Amino acid sequence: MTEGLTIGQAAAFVGVTIKTVRHYHRLGLVAEPDRDGSGYRRYASADLLRLVQVRTLAGAGVPLAEIGELLDADPERFAAALDDVHRRLTEQVEDLLARRDTLHRLAHGDRALLPDRACAVLDRLAALGFGPDYVAAQREALVLARALVPEVFEAFLARLEHGLEDPEFVALTQRSLEVMSWDPGDPRIEELASALAAKLLADRSLLEIPTGPRRPSDTSARYGVVNHHREDGESSIARLNTLVEGHLRAAGIGIPRQ
Repeated sequence: MTEGLTIGQAAAFVGVTIKTVRHYHRLGLVAEPDRDGSGYRRYASADLLRLVQVRTLAGAGVPLAEIGELLDADPERFAAALDDVHRRLTEQVEDLLARRDTLHRLAHGDRALLPDRACAVLDRLAALGFGPDYVAAQREALVLARALVPEVFEAFLARLEHGLEDPEFVALTQRSLEVMSWDPGDPRIEELASALAAKLLADRSLLEIPTGPRRPSDTSARYGVVNHHREDGESSIARLNTLVEGHLRAAGIGIPRQ
C-alpha cells in the first residue's frame, strides 16, 4: 500500500462513513495525513489502525472527548480508564433496564404506578365482586397515597389486606357503596359509620399513622386529599367518611384533621 488509500477507501475499510472520519479529524482523534501530488490525502496502515482504535472505543461507549487521552495513555492509565468506562456503561445499562421495566409495567396498567403488592390488593377487590368504579377509586387512592404521603402507604396497604380477609368487613364495605343512593341525612349512615369504625378499631395496630418529616398542617392536607378522594358531589359518602373519622378520633386514633 505504497500510495495509500483515499478517505473513501479508508472509511469503507474501517466500517465508518467519510463524515465520521472527518469528524475524528476535527476532534484531533486521528491526524490528517499529508496530501499527495494530486492533492488527495492518502491513508497509510498506521492511520487505519488509529481509525480502528477510535471506532472501537466509540462503539464501546467511550465518549469521543475521552478517546484521544485514552489512546495516548500508558497501559496502567488505559486499564484504569477502561474500568471507569465499564462502570459508567453498567450504570447506563441498569438505567435502561429500569426504563424498559417501567414501560413494561405501563403496558400493564396499574403496575406502572404501583408495586406488585398494591396490584394484588386491587386484584383481590375485583375477585371479591367489587365493581370497576370502586376498584378504580381504590387504585387512584393508592397512587395518591404513594405519591403524597409515602410514610403511610405501607400502613394503608396492610389495612386493606387485613380487611379483605375479613368477610364482615368486606360486607360492610360493600354496603357502604349503597350510601351513594341515600340521602345525606339518612340515619342508616350513622349506623354504618359506627359499624365500620368498630370493625377498624378491632385491630388498633393497623390504624397507627406513621409521621413524616413535614409540618402537621401539610400532612393533614395530603392525608385529606387521599382519604376523601372522589367525594366531590357525593355528600352521603363524605358524611359517612367524616363520621367514621370522628369515631376513630373519639377512640384516640390520631386521624389528621383537614
